[in-house]
Amino acid sequence: MDVTVELDAPVPPATLFAAVEDLDRYPSWLDIVPRADRLPPEPAPPGAGVAAPAWSVDLRGRVGPLARSKRLRMVRTQHDQDSHVRFERVETDGRQHSPWVLDARVAPTGGGSRLSMALHYGGGLFGPILERILIEEIERSKARLLALLVG
Repeated sequence: MDVTVELDAPVPPATLFAAVEDLDRYPSWLDIVPRADRLPPEPAPPGAGVAAPAWSVDLRGRVGPLARSKRLRMVRTQHDQDSHVRFERVETDGRQHSPWVLDARVAPTGGGSRLSMALHYGGGLFGPILERILIEEIERSKARLLALLVG
């Protein structure tokens, strides 16, 4: 499943990027992420530089009487200040897990900035139900994110 969404915001790119570069900020504007806790960093491979920040992220969605939740260990695998951040699922339990990838890009526009977020889920557990939940929640979250940004 792949979901992409864009948002134009009347704020500088640095302001918009600050809201998406750390997963611990997501619960304030994205209801499907009720919790994101910082974990010890992911060790850097030998010679690769600094360790990468990691989070334990709870995902929760509801369709009618059905509620689903999932806990993921997400690692920030790319970080280009004020323009690009990427988070990927990296579990440490030795088991095989479906991939989750969240990629966010921020670019300047004439009157502010544009956020483009792409979410990839490589599993088949929830199918079209999960996709519908995500799309609906992402659309609702746009207004909450804008409200946080412009106060």
